[in-house]
Amino acid sequence: MAAEDAGQPVERLDFFPWEYARTGSEADRAYQAVRHRELAEHGKTELAGSAYVASTAAVFCDDLRMGERSYIAAHAYVTGEISLGSDTTVNPFAVVRGKITIGDGVRIGAHTSILAFNHGTAPDRPIFRQPTTAKGITVGDDVWIGSNVIVLDGVTVGEHSIIGAGAVVTKDVEPWSVVAGNPARKLRDRRAPSTKPSTDSETTAPAGAATIQVAMSGQAKAVPDLAERAAAFAAKAREQVDDVLARCFDGERFVDRPGIALTPAVRPWCDAVEIADLLVRRAPAGHRTEDLIGRLRARQDPATGLVAPGDLAFPEADLDFSELDLLQGEAAYHVLCVGYALQVLGSGFEHPIDTAHTNTRLDGLGWTKRAWGSGSSIDALGTALARNLVDHGELDETHVTNLFGWLHVRVDPKSGMWGRPHPDEGWLQVVNGFYRLTRGTYAQFGLPLPYPEQAIATTLTHAQDRARFSGDGYNSCNVLDVIHPLWLAGKQTDFGRAEGRRWAEEQLAAILGRWVDGAGFAFAPDGSDERSIPGLQGTEMWLSIIWLLTDYLGYSDAVGYRPRGVHRPEPLVTLPGLP
Repeated sequence: MAAEDAGQPVERLDFFPWEYARTGSEADRAYQAVRHRELAEHGKTELAGSAYVASTAAVFCDDLRMGERSYIAAHAYVTGEISLGSDTTVNPFAVVRGKITIGDGVRIGAHTSILAFNHGTAPDRPIFRQPTTAKGITVGDDVWIGSNVIVLDGVTVGEHSIIGAGAVVTKDVEPWSVVAGNPARKLRDRRAPSTKPSTDSETTAPAGAATIQVAMSGQAKAVPDLAERAAAFAAKAREQVDDVLARCFDGERFVDRPGIALTPAVRPWCDAVEIADLLVRRAPAGHRTEDLIGRLRARQDPATGLVAPGDLAFPEADLDFSELDLLQGEAAYHVLCVGYALQVLGSGFEHPIDTAHTNTRLDGLGWTKRAWGSGSSIDALGTALARNLVDHGELDETHVTNLFGWLHVRVDPKSGMWGRPHPDEGWLQVVNGFYRLTRGTYAQFGLPLPYPEQAIATTLTHAQDRARFSGDGYNSCNVLDVIHPLWLAGKQTDFGRAEGRRWAEEQLAAILGRWVDGAGFAFAPDGSDERSIPGLQGTEMWLSIIWLLTDYLGYSDAVGYRPRGVHRPEPLVTLPGLP
C-alpha cells in the first residue's frame, strides 16, 4: 500500500522501522491501522497508535501489548503472550515466544531468541513426546540485548542491563549488569568504570583479561575492556549492516565506495554478499539469493572455469574470456571472492577450474621483488584445487601433491617464508605474500606450516615496521597480513605469544573506533587518499580482521559472528588418504 505513496518500498520500513515516526506517510499509517486490526482478529491486543509491526513479521499472539513507539521489525517471529513497553524494539529476525514481559526502552538485537518455554528431558520417552514447561521471562526497563543472544525460560533480566552479542542467558541478570558469554556471566556493573588507572607499561590485569595499557604523550592510558568493546561494536555493525550495503548500491550495481568513479566490477558484489552473511547470515537486503547466484555464475568461462571481470548489473554483456589467467589479474582473485560468495549463498561454480600447466610457472612468479603477488598466485591455485573438489568432487591428487612438494622445497627454513626481503620494502612483500600463500594452501587444506616458529619471528619483526601501521600504511591489507600468520602459526606453537598479544591488542583497540556509522570501514582509515573513504572492501576485510584479532586473544565469542567466506577459519577441504 505504502510503496508508491511513501516514495519507498514497504520492505524498507520493515527493516528500518525507526524511520516510521519520521518518514511514514499517511498511506504507511493507514496500512499500520489495517495491520493492527488484523492482529486483533487473532488475539487480544492493546497496541499504541505509534506502534509499528512489519508486514513480514510473523506475529501470532494470544495477547499482544505494545507501547508508544515500539516496533516489531522484518521477519521477526513473535508468539504467545507478549507485552512490550514504550520505545521497545524487536529487530529483524528476532524470535520472541511464550509469556514474556518486556519493559520500556529495551533494544532486542537482530537474530536474538527469547524463548519462554522448555522441553522435559526424562529418559523414559522420546524428546518429541516430552511435556513442555513455561515459567515466563521478564525484562526490565532500559535493557540492551545484543544480536544473536539466547535468553532461556524462567530468566529475569534486571533493568539497565546490557547483554553482549552471542550470549546465552540461563540465569537471572542483576540490574545494571553487563554480561556476555556462553553461559552468560557478569563482566562488571554498568555504573562502575570498566578500567582502573595504572602506571605500569605492561598489562596489569589477570591472565585472560582484555584491559591493556598503551603509552600516550608519555603517560600510560588504560584502554577499556576490549572484549566488551568488541561485543558492542559487533551489535552496532549488525544494526547498521543494511545501511552500509544500501549506501554502496547505486540502483543497478554494488560499488566499493559511492561517489567514486570506479570501473564496474565483480568484487563489490562478493564483498556485499560476505558482509551480509557474516553479520546477519542472509543475502543483502533487497536482493534475492537466486539472482545473486545467477549473476555471479554468468561470467564464468565454461572452458577455463575462470570468471571474467565486468559489470554484474549486466552479467552476460561484454564477456571476454581471451586473456583470463589463473595466476594473475582479476580472474585470479575472482577464484576466491566469487567462489566463496557462491558458497555462502548455498551454491558453487558451475564449471571446474582448469589448473593444468600451472606448476611449471611457479618458479617464475617473481619471488624476489614481488613476493606478495607470487603468494596471491599460489592462493588462487590452491583455492581452485579446493573449489574443484568442493563444487565438483574433482581432485587432481598429483597436482596437489606437486604443489605442496614445491612449497616444502622452496620455503626458507630461517624465515619460515617464501621470498626474500627487499631493501626498499623490508619484509612487507614477504609477509604479505606468506599470508596469501598459506591462506590458500596450508590453512585451506588444514595442513601444518613447515616452520611455524620462524614464521612468527619474521612476522613479529615486520609488525614493528611503524611505516606499515600508521598513516597511509595503516590499512586492512597490512594488518590482515600480520594477524592471519600469527593466528595460523599460533595453532601449532605458543612461540612469541606475549609479543603477538600486545600487537593484537593494540590493533584491536585502534580499529574498533574507526567504524563510520552507516558507512562501515575504510580500507585505509587514516590515509590521505580515496582509500580513506568507507567502502565494501574495507568493511569486509576489517570485520574479518576483528574476528581474527579477538580469536587470537581468546574471546571471539564476544563478537557473535564467524567468517564463512574468504577469511573463514576452518579448512575448506581436508585430504585424508593422499599418499
